[in-house]
Amino acid sequence: MKTRLRFLAGLLALVAVGGCTGGGSSDEIVVGEYGSLTGTTATFGQSTHNGVMLATEQLNAAGGIGGKKVRIIVEDDQSKPEEAATAATKLINQDRVVALLGEVASSRSLAAAPIAQQNKVPMISPSSTNPQVTAVGDYIFRVCFIDPFQGLVMAKFAANSLKIKKVAVLTDVRNDYSIGLRDVFSKTFKELGGQIVAEQSYSEGDSDFHAQLTQLKSLQPEGIYVPGYYTEVATIARQARQLGIKAPLLGGDGWDSPKLFEIGGEAIEGSYLSNHNSMDDPNPRIQKFVADYKAKHDIIPDALATLGYDAANVLFDAMKRANSTEGPKVREALAATKDFPGVTGNITMDKDRNPIKPAVVLQIKGGKFVYVETVNP
Repeated sequence: MKTRLRFLAGLLALVAVGGCTGGGSSDEIVVGEYGSLTGTTATFGQSTHNGVMLATEQLNAAGGIGGKKVRIIVEDDQSKPEEAATAATKLINQDRVVALLGEVASSRSLAAAPIAQQNKVPMISPSSTNPQVTAVGDYIFRVCFIDPFQGLVMAKFAANSLKIKKVAVLTDVRNDYSIGLRDVFSKTFKELGGQIVAEQSYSEGDSDFHAQLTQLKSLQPEGIYVPGYYTEVATIARQARQLGIKAPLLGGDGWDSPKLFEIGGEAIEGSYLSNHNSMDDPNPRIQKFVADYKAKHDIIPDALATLGYDAANVLFDAMKRANSTEGPKVREALAATKDFPGVTGNITMDKDRNPIKPAVVLQIKGGKFVYVETVNP
């Protein structure tokens, strides 16, 4: 009898351990997040994570979903696509998460999305803008606008607002995000009567851009479109000014990081970027988020934090409406999302699981992003 009791006690202990790990206990919902907490674009992943956690803490403080608290299991993909695939596999197969939040970069979302799709686990990218991300399958969503819209916004701004006619383009050829923006910007700018006077390239991790910039300078562009990440853009700005290039740099949401100002300094002043929202917007929804985020982290949030917050809340809303955490039911609810009140704007999913929402153009002035205009879809 004692032996049987010890066996039963041991079995119960194993069951208890299994319930508290992996898929979570009966009173919690486990969601996976993978992102660049370290590596070349660490500020992107860190800001996104802060936004996700703020949304989760607020949800749990309000009672969770159906009385269950949400627990986020986080994996660092080190800013590498292959690590993103490994992280997604671990979260799904080992931790048994019911959904995935991630990634920021399109190349890393593209590495993980097939794994989520194959396992029928809904995945929401906060800020991967390459159109191919959601094309992977019907379980893949995002809460940011896509490159065709962002590229069009900056091309129209350059042609119609800045009234410039000649633009050079400097692209990160190892980055799906950068290539996608380049293609749309160049096509639209030409359609508007502009001229792409030269195209040069670099690879993520490069630090010397003098050769490319010297070639561009000889053609006297009125603007240089650099659809890359802050890590290289800030250095490009410094080297461009050292070479005497005075034309403004133009870019996208990949510039949005405090590191842009730290590295770029005065060289980045006067440049323009397309982005998801402006923290100066008086909209009460935005200002409440800014206040809540600043109270917790003592800094003003960037767009990546805002999109992480929106991605988490869109997922939580879908789970509530589905009254379930089962993959197919959550997927259906996500696809039916309409006019969700996100901080980056009302979010309605189109048939390709991309949100219909506006973009803003910001100028870098006085070491901060200053609102210029809003462009609706």
